This record gives sequence, structure tokens and C-alpha cells, in this order.
Amino acid sequence: MFAEIGDSRPEALETMNRHFAPWLERMMTAGRYVGWIVEDGTVAAGSAGFFELDWPPHPFDPAAAARGYLLNFWVEPAYRGRGLARSLVREAVAESRRRGLRVTALHASAAGRHVYVKKGFHSSAEMLFIDTV
Repeated sequence: MFAEIGDSRPEALETMNRHFAPWLERMMTAGRYVGWIVEDGTVAAGSAGFFELDWPPHPFDPAAAARGYLLNFWVEPAYRGRGLARSLVREAVAESRRRGLRVTALHASAAGRHVYVKKGFHSSAEMLFIDTV
């Protein structure tokens, strides 16, 4: 996904991959991460993840202590246009609702943005600072 978007250096992706499995195991054990893989026989056609993260009360949800975060959404090019992404978003939002979370966020690629907008997501004023030191 990150390689296709084109934002990442190969060495950063390699480092990320090494650190992702331990993070994922820790979050799944804690019950904070749920993932889905859509298979076509033995081929992984798409995937998605949901992460519950601690978040302070916010005007969008003034009594909340957490929010949902969608990540790792991917549909293989040969399977795009078949509704897999929409189904995965629907399942992830349902997970957020099952957990009683009112705010669910994500970072969308330009190619995937329309899927999220159709499911009720909208852009926010978030900005990023990435320390390069």
C-alpha cells in the first residue's frame, strides 16, 4: 500500500515491516486491533484493520476516552471495483460502533478517498510534523 502511494522510501518500509508484527501481536493480545483478510481461494484479495486508540475527550465526543482508527486497507489491483473496499470499511465502522466509539479516523490515499467519503467520512484539519532529526 505505502509503496503504491509513493510516499515511502524502501528502507523505511523494510524497517516498518520488521516492527509491525510485534506491534500487531501486542495490540491483538490487548484486544485493541482487529483485522480482516478477504480471500479468493488461497489468494489474499484485500485486507483492513481497526485499532482502538486512547484519545482524550474532544468536542466531537466530549465523554470519550478512545476513538477508532482504520488502517491497513488494501485491495489487490485485480480485485478492485468489486465492492471489497466498501465492505471492509462497513465492517470496520461496525467494529467501532460495537465498541461504543463515536469518532473513527483514518488517513486515506487519493485513490481510496472516494470510498471513505461515500461511507460518511470527511476531511479534517489534521496536520503532521515528522521529525527528521
